[in-house]
Amino acid sequence: MVRPRRWRHVYNKVEFNYFKPLGMPLTQLEEINLDTEELEALRFTEIEEMEQTEAAEKMNISQPTYHRILKSARKKLAQALINGKAIKIQGGNYKMLDRGGAELRKGSGGRIGGFGAGIGGICKCSNCGYEKQHVRGQPCNQIKCPKCGNLMIRG
Repeated sequence: MVRPRRWRHVYNKVEFNYFKPLGMPLTQLEEINLDTEELEALRFTEIEEMEQTEAAEKMNISQPTYHRILKSARKKLAQALINGKAIKIQGGNYKMLDRGGAELRKGSGGRIGGFGAGIGGICKCSNCGYEKQHVRGQPCNQIKCPKCGNLMIRG
């Protein structure tokens, strides 16, 4: 039996969750999904200029795991920038904490900001607003909007 993943600690709420090349319609772009904890690792390393051991401790993970998360995030960003792909920030396996360390909420799965909608819910188009009932086992981010062709998100 596989050991369950530890909740990664994230302190920075995602305000902007989608970036795309200017002048390109979403329907013509491939997307790269950047997990919330990957964004947090980038923030700690590149903006806060923390050492990996300190950042890993804050995120409640080992330093090798932190390194893998950071490496994955950097690769995804490079692919998006060099190949003109959209970046969607969502999902992951994390606890959102306030600056004092108190838990605000848990995130997991594929909704914007990483907070899954459970078994029910809706799939929503972030481009035109079209909504449809979510079908369990069918990820929203693999369904194209029937109105505009954009990939749907969990709403």
